[in-house]
This record gives sequence, structure tokens and C-alpha cells, in this order.
Amino acid sequence: MKRFLLVLFAGLVLAGCATSGHDSLAPKTVNSVNLKRYQGTWFELARLPMYFQRDCAQSEAHYSLKPDGNMAVLNRCLTPQWQWEEVKGTAYPQVSGKFDKLWVEFDTWFSRLLPGTAKGEYWVLYVSDDYKTAIVGDPSRKYLWLLSRTPTVNGVVREELLSKARQQGYDTTRLIWRATDTQMAKTSN
Repeated sequence: MKRFLLVLFAGLVLAGCATSGHDSLAPKTVNSVNLKRYQGTWFELARLPMYFQRDCAQSEAHYSLKPDGNMAVLNRCLTPQWQWEEVKGTAYPQVSGKFDKLWVEFDTWFSRLLPGTAKGEYWVLYVSDDYKTAIVGDPSRKYLWLLSRTPTVNGVVREELLSKARQQGYDTTRLIWRATDTQMAKTSN
């Protein structure tokens, strides 16, 4: 039942955050994203608070290229009770051939009932040259994720990501940081 509610609310939230993306004050995306290099596993280091991730102590996203050129998405969330919850979806470009601004549509009963209505904007605001860290947000600045290929990063990389997010106008004081395994063990005892 909990997973069902998670998926339902994710669909509703994404439907509510879909915008045109033509705001001149919107955050700036990277010019180019190489999807072959972007695919794989990304660990969420931090995120802005959002309802559909309220029970996530640790989150990760798995991306893989599909034959049609779009990206398969698998988002996983580990709750403080050590339960994995997941949702699958597809990411596709808002503008054909450009992969810095994507639509993400999750496969839920809601999206199957009303195709195209439960999609959210996934803007790649930064990706390191080696594709080991990234910042993803949306044009309203309500959603933000600091991502890494590893579950933790050193202090220098962390500060660099925070600085880049602040430069884009995001409130980094509200970020929720990934729980460590030690923190998770304490909450489960």
C-alpha cells in the first residue's frame, strides 16, 4: 500500500510541476549531455524537500539508454526501515536532439489512465567533465538533486556542488542530505 501511495503522489506532484520551461529567469542548463556517459547509477547526495520522497533516507537513480534513444529510469528509495521502494519511468527530450532538458514520465496507473499528464521536468544544470557528479533541478526551483556516482563525496566536491546550486538560485539551506549507513543503523535499533 505504501508503494502505491508513493507512486500515486509522485505522479500527482510531477503533473503539478510540469511547466513550459521558457522563463528567462529559469536556471541555466548545461549545453550538452552525453546520454551514453550519463547512463548508469547515480546516488542522491542531497535534495530539496518533496512529498513523494518524504520517507527516503537514501535514494538512487538508474538510467539506461533505450533503443528509441530515450532513457529508462528506475528510481529507488531506501526507507529508514531498510525497505526498498521503486518506480520506473522514461526520460525523453523536451526539444528533439537536446538532452539537457528532459521530461520524465513514471509508469503509474495515473500515467496510463491519462497519458502525458504525469510528467515532470528534469533539467541537467551541471555535470562534471568526468560524469561523476551532477546537479539536476526544475525551472521553478522547487526541486533539486545533487548527484554522484558514489554515495559520498569529499568536502571540496560537496562545496563545489553547493556553490553551483546557489549560483542557479536554489536555497541550499533546505537540503536534505543522504543518511549514512551508520545513521540508518541507529534509527532501526
